Amino acid sequence: MIESLFGSKTRVKLLQLFLNNPNEAYYVREITRKIDEQINSVRRELKNLISVGIIKSRAVKNQLYYEVNKDYRYYAPFRQIFSGKKDIKKQPVDSELADFNALGDVKIVIQSGKLVGNDGGVDLLIAGNGINKTRLKLIVKGLEKDGVNLNYVAMSYDDFYYRMSIRDRFVCDILNKKHNVLIDVEGILTENTEKEEG
Repeated sequence: MIESLFGSKTRVKLLQLFLNNPNEAYYVREITRKIDEQINSVRRELKNLISVGIIKSRAVKNQLYYEVNKDYRYYAPFRQIFSGKKDIKKQPVDSELADFNALGDVKIVIQSGKLVGNDGGVDLLIAGNGINKTRLKLIVKGLEKDGVNLNYVAMSYDDFYYRMSIRDRFVCDILNKKHNVLIDVEGILTENTEKEEG
């Protein structure tokens, strides 16, 4: 429906990418990879969006970067229309559990940040042994919908357990904010919650 209003699938994907990541700047080839569209189509639509004023460009070391123009007159309403804060962020990824288990000896998977409707920080934390980083990237890409970039961290189970035991700030920040525990093989997060409540 949005595509018919805005006249171009590529333009819609670009707006979703930029408006969901207002603090990010991208170069053309990076954009084509992220939205999976042809480079000529991306260049044409970037030119259109710059002429309207919603996107701006800047050169950094002979590389042209594009970012959303937060001073654009209709920035706020556009952000509401294209915001990734739709229900897609809150949808459970239980259907992906089998995929997480296929990464290796996965002990912990925590969904946080954008995946539970919050902004900033880590969106997905995975702890385990022998995690296949290539497969993990594919899973994360599958979860990145409507131009929302996800921040994820993979660490060894021992590292996670140690960080949790010393109340490491990074791990505590995730656990103290809204989050969903998708996998907790050893039950250490449940144990931790019970200790805090008791």
